Amino acid sequence: MMRKLSLLLVLAATPAAAASGPFLSLHNTDFIVTLAFLVFIGILVYFKVPGAIGGLLDKRAATIKAELEEARALREEAQTILASYERKQKEMIAQSEMIVASARKEAMAAAEKAKDDLKVSIQRRLKAAEEQIASAEKSAVKEVRDRAVVVAVAAAAEVIAKSMQQADQAALIDAAIGEVETRLH
Repeated sequence: MMRKLSLLLVLAATPAAAASGPFLSLHNTDFIVTLAFLVFIGILVYFKVPGAIGGLLDKRAATIKAELEEARALREEAQTILASYERKQKEMIAQSEMIVASARKEAMAAAEKAKDDLKVSIQRRLKAAEEQIASAEKSAVKEVRDRAVVVAVAAAAEVIAKSMQQADQAALIDAAIGEVETRLH
């Protein structure tokens, strides 16, 4: 109730009610202001300013609507591109995982092959070393035999030389050398 009363008092306290003298007089400033305002509104209507303003507002609204449609289309295009890139990223991740798995398999196979090759190489070297050892052993045994034969022949020659005559010595040495040659070969 109090609001209604305050609203009624505000409406009653207009400038027209506060002016002194008759309202339709050129001495009343409120009348002049009201008249100027009405002339101004008339000029605006005569020059079709409200229609022009409405047209400009409609044009602006159409421009804004077109920009919104364009923005919506760009947003949809951006979402499509984003989805495409996300799909490509997933494909690339899957492909890279496949490449890594393949590389691991190849590395494992290469490691196994290297192990096998190393085993074969070690066996070959062991066999070669055993053959070299056997050859060196045979060579050493032959050298010891040859040396023993030479020493035995020299010793026999010395013993025979002391106990025999010159002619007998030569015959015995020749016979011993012949016998050693037949045994060595």
